[in-house]
Amino acid sequence: MGKLQSKLKHSTYKYSRPDGIIEERIQTKAFQEYSPAHVDTVSVVAALNSDLCVSGGKDKTVVAYNWRAGNVVKRFKGHEREITKIACVRKSDQFFSASRDKMVMMWDLEGSSQPRQQFSGHTMVVTGLAVSPDSSQLCTGSRDNSLLLWDVGTGQCAERVSVSRNLVRSQTWSLTCAGSPENHIYSRPLKIKPSGGLTEQQLWDSRGLHVAHVFPVKQHIQTYCELWDLRQTRNRICEYKGHFQTVASCVFLPRALALMPVIATSSHDCKVKIWNQDTGACLSTLSLDGSGPLTSLAVADTTSSLCASFSRGIHLLRVDHSQGLELREVAAF
Repeated sequence: MGKLQSKLKHSTYKYSRPDGIIEERIQTKAFQEYSPAHVDTVSVVAALNSDLCVSGGKDKTVVAYNWRAGNVVKRFKGHEREITKIACVRKSDQFFSASRDKMVMMWDLEGSSQPRQQFSGHTMVVTGLAVSPDSSQLCTGSRDNSLLLWDVGTGQCAERVSVSRNLVRSQTWSLTCAGSPENHIYSRPLKIKPSGGLTEQQLWDSRGLHVAHVFPVKQHIQTYCELWDLRQTRNRICEYKGHFQTVASCVFLPRALALMPVIATSSHDCKVKIWNQDTGACLSTLSLDGSGPLTSLAVADTTSSLCASFSRGIHLLRVDHSQGLELREVAAF
């Protein structure tokens, strides 16, 4: 199955003028409806290569999808509950999925539809998933208050750490030893949410799995992102404020996209924003009306990104250079 049809999208939004007057504007743009990847809420999407993405959701399936052609490449079944996280191995056809069934599974696009490896060790939903740059290790976190470090080759747990009275919510691998700009981690290198509503972010060293740095505690629900330098000073560099609900995802956009470094964020407020990385200025906002909370964001190529949503599947977004850095929806699946 490929493209089904073109649709006209009518988007209404309010614009606050400098003089304080609020105007209502209507945008009408055409976009393609592709064959759907999932039949329910999409929880997460990640780019596998320049043509394919991998996604998971409430329908318990992991899907490899060709976003350029608009068709499902392969469906992977094995989880018994909703998929919560996806992590792809760099320059490979392999990827991992985490689920509310307490399991983590490894898949191979060129292999069978059954998992290549299974990682069982958590007692509650797996909410954090990160693979090391050399793909030899896997780190998982869970609402059971534990972090587990796995040997990918053997499927055995190499390290286990309990985080007292905390819930591990998300994590990502940092390359802080390389010293390049890409070694920054946005907002949540590893987010720990203690009881009582406080939000604490921690940086862990995978060599022995111990805390290397603790970031300032947040005593509120964070509706914005922060950029931190993890190489030396570990100071906060910039804040990106403009969303009105929880920010679910934040990604670095390709440097070739603009003259300045830029990032993109997606939020439960149904909006995707592009920001100047250095100044924190919002450069573009796209409202995906009717999509519900936006759950995940991934870079597809130099000008394209993928955004997962509660109600309308996955959105293919593209930056239009003819209008500065205008972000627009070109397809949904």
